[in-house]
Amino acid sequence: MRPYVIINAAMSADGKISTKEHRQTKISGNQDFARVDRLRANCDAVMVGIGTILADDSSLRLKTPDLIAERAAAGKEEQPMRVVIDSQARMPLDGDMFKKGTGRRVIFVAETAPEERIAALAKKATVIVAGTDKVDLNLVLDKLGEMGVRKLMVEGGATLLWSFTSRKLFDEIRIYVGALIIGGVNAPTFVDGCGFTRAEGFTHLILKNVEKIDDGLLITWLKKEE
Repeated sequence: MRPYVIINAAMSADGKISTKEHRQTKISGNQDFARVDRLRANCDAVMVGIGTILADDSSLRLKTPDLIAERAAAGKEEQPMRVVIDSQARMPLDGDMFKKGTGRRVIFVAETAPEERIAALAKKATVIVAGTDKVDLNLVLDKLGEMGVRKLMVEGGATLLWSFTSRKLFDEIRIYVGALIIGGVNAPTFVDGCGFTRAEGFTHLILKNVEKIDDGLLITWLKKEE
């Protein structure tokens, strides 16, 4: 069984998730940070693309001691599984994901990834080949399901989110819209990629909920089955 996939992201009022320099920017506040940590704690795995790791050196770990304790009390690992989509095995060996937090780290690579890089990463994480030239997300979801992941949180970045949304490989989207404008034609949006034409059709959503948090809005959509 494939996991239930929740895409979670924060974007500015004009739809940007970082600056034109591709640098992480504080978009939400403390209330939303707490919400995101709670969501992580309630999921079996948290996923990002390699671009996010290279830009932000993300650790993907839970930061709230009470949530870590809750997971342990429930018989779970203290940290959800941390997953990186990394076709060419570019994951830094000294990255924060390896240095901070406990639990399983899983890196999905393609067959064309350099063997020496795969070998080096395999000393620090579980490395799984899924796809020929690039990672196949259908294979990834199948594999994560086999590994016991029932709920997956996908955090970004824009390229990975395009891959999930364009292929309709998600169940729910939660976007925090912050009260700021970033601008910039080259600044990443919630999803980038090549985009749809009208002839190809779009990925349609069903609005589930809107909630005011901090100075912005949390909008929750469900995938519309077509």
